[in-house]
Amino acid sequence: MMLINTKLTYAEVGATREAVLPSGYKHVRRDVDIGAGSETFERAATAMLHWRMHRAAGIDVTASGPAAPGQPVLLRFGVAAPVQVVYRVDQPDRQGFAYGTLPGHPERGEEAFLVHLTGSGRVRFRITAFSRPATPLARLGGPVTGLIQAYVTNRYVSAIRDLSGR
Repeated sequence: MMLINTKLTYAEVGATREAVLPSGYKHVRRDVDIGAGSETFERAATAMLHWRMHRAAGIDVTASGPAAPGQPVLLRFGVAAPVQVVYRVDQPDRQGFAYGTLPGHPERGEEAFLVHLTGSGRVRFRITAFSRPATPLARLGGPVTGLIQAYVTNRYVSAIRDLSGR
């Protein structure tokens, strides 16, 4: 699980793995139950790692393959948002990845997605993110930017629930 920091626009690379997110950023934490059993876990993890969750949430994704450390990805949701995968989690009961912002992204920060099969057989989906505006337009957006982020986060949750078969 190598961390990459070539052209990222923030210093706290990998901080979405930590219990305490860096100060000076807006934080997002969502942890939701999306079903039960190993089949649900596998469907959710595959959809997330292969960018189907993003696409089902209405995000246009240009990527060379499944999420992998160092991989550049172009996300589009009205505006182009270049990111780079900074780490991937590959454990029997946990699958996920995080990407960080590259120059040209309207925000600075990192967003992580994790699917977890708990000991009781429940499947949890977690989003952890920290961000702040990187462009004058994003700074002017103020509260609207936060509403857009909440909207997209909700779309990710709905998409992963649908794709996992719940």
